[in-house]
Amino acid sequence: MHSIHFPAAARLCSVSGRTSGPGACIKERKLEKPSADSFAELKPPARILLGPGPSNVHPRVMKAMLSPVLGHLDPDFVGVMEEIKKLLRLVFRTRNEITFPVSGTGSAGMEAVLANLIEDGDEVVVGVAGAFGARIVDAAERQGAQVHKVEAEWGKIVEPERIADALKAARKPKLVAIVHAETSTGVHQPLEEISRLAHRAGALMVADAVTSLGCVPVEIDKWEIDACYSCTQKGIGAPPGLAPVTFSERAMEAVRKRKRKCRSWYLDLAMIEHYWGPERLYHHTAPITMNYALYEALRIIIEEGLEARWERHRANATALQAGLAAMGLQMAAQQGYRLPQLTAVVVPEGINEARVRERLLQLFNMEVGAGLGPFKGKVWRVGLMGEGSRRENVMLVLNALEDILGAMGMEIARGRALAAADQAYVSLGLGAGEPRD
Repeated sequence: MHSIHFPAAARLCSVSGRTSGPGACIKERKLEKPSADSFAELKPPARILLGPGPSNVHPRVMKAMLSPVLGHLDPDFVGVMEEIKKLLRLVFRTRNEITFPVSGTGSAGMEAVLANLIEDGDEVVVGVAGAFGARIVDAAERQGAQVHKVEAEWGKIVEPERIADALKAARKPKLVAIVHAETSTGVHQPLEEISRLAHRAGALMVADAVTSLGCVPVEIDKWEIDACYSCTQKGIGAPPGLAPVTFSERAMEAVRKRKRKCRSWYLDLAMIEHYWGPERLYHHTAPITMNYALYEALRIIIEEGLEARWERHRANATALQAGLAAMGLQMAAQQGYRLPQLTAVVVPEGINEARVRERLLQLFNMEVGAGLGPFKGKVWRVGLMGEGSRRENVMLVLNALEDILGAMGMEIARGRALAAADQAYVSLGLGAGEPRD
C-alpha cells in the first residue's frame, strides 16, 4: 500500500499536537483500502418537485437518456444536434441560425451571452427586480461592463419608463438585460416595450428566459430579442445540464466585431458556433445523454403544442392561486404580473416557514422552495413547471397546506381551498374534477 507524504512545512502534528517545522518527521497517513461494500447503491427517492426547479421529468425523457452513448462527432449524434437546433427554434419562436444548447446550466447560458457581447468599458442597462437580475449585474461587471442598474421593489416589475431614463443617462449603451420570469419573486416581466426602447437607443436586447421558456410565451423574433438564454430543468422538463441560447444576426455582428477575444475559452461563441455549425470543428465534448434528454423533452413540447402548453400552465396557476387565496394566503408578486409557473406565497404571521417545508417533504414527499434575499423566511415558492403543472399537483399541495397550517394553529376551513380551485377550473371551462394535465 502506498503512503501519502506531505511536504515539509510548519504544521500541527496530529499525533503529538506540537508544531513541526521543515524536515520534521510526522506519522504517515495511509490510504484506506477501497471496498465497494462501504458505499450503498444509489436509490434517491421519487419526489414531487414543486419548487423553483428542477421540475419532474417525463418518463420518455428519462428513457431517452438510456440510449447508447455516441461520440460527440459521430454522424448520428450530429443528426441529433441538427434536430435539437430546429426544435429550439420552434420553442424560442425564432429563425435565428445561432440557436443551440450551451453545455452547462442556465447560469452558463447567462455567462455565454454576457461574455460574448460585453467588452471592457461597455455601458449596459440591467433591470433588477430580484435575485436573478442582481446576478446579471454581477456577471456583467465581471466582464468589465459599466452597469446602470434599474432597480424595482421585490415583487414588482421594472417599469419601462425607468429603463428609458437609464438609456438616456448612458453615453453609448451596448445592451439592455432583464429577467423575463424572476424566479425569486414570481414576477412576470413584460419585455416588448423594453426591447423597443433598447433598439431605439441603439442597444441590444438580452432576456433571461431561464424560468419562462416552455411555460409562457417567449417570442424572440416578434419582440426583437437579440440574445436569450434558458435552461433545461424547468419549463422544458429535462434534467439540469444544458442552457439553450439564441442570438440574432445583430447580436452575432457585435460578437464578430469584438476588439479582443472572449475572456472565456469554454464559452467563446466564435468557436462554439463552428462545433454546432456545418464545419463541426471540435471544441469540447458535448454531454451526449443530456442532449438526448433535451431532444425528447422538446419533442414532447411540440407534440402538446406551445399554445396548449401555455394555457395548461395558466389554468393550473389560476386554480392554485384561487385555492391559496381561499386559505387566506397572499401572493408576493404584483397583481396582474404573476407567473403561472412559479407562485411566491407570503408566509403567514407566526408560522415557521422552514417547518412547513420540512413537513411537506416528510408527510407528502413534496418539495417547495424557500425565499431568497429579502424574501428569505418570508415566502414559499411553489412551482408548477413543465411536467409538474398538473391538476393533481394543484390539489395535492393545497390539501397538504391545509393540513399542515391547520395543525400549526392557523384557522383553516377544511376543503375551502380545494373548492375554490375546482371553481377556478369550472370558470375556465374545465369541469370540477376534470383533468388539466
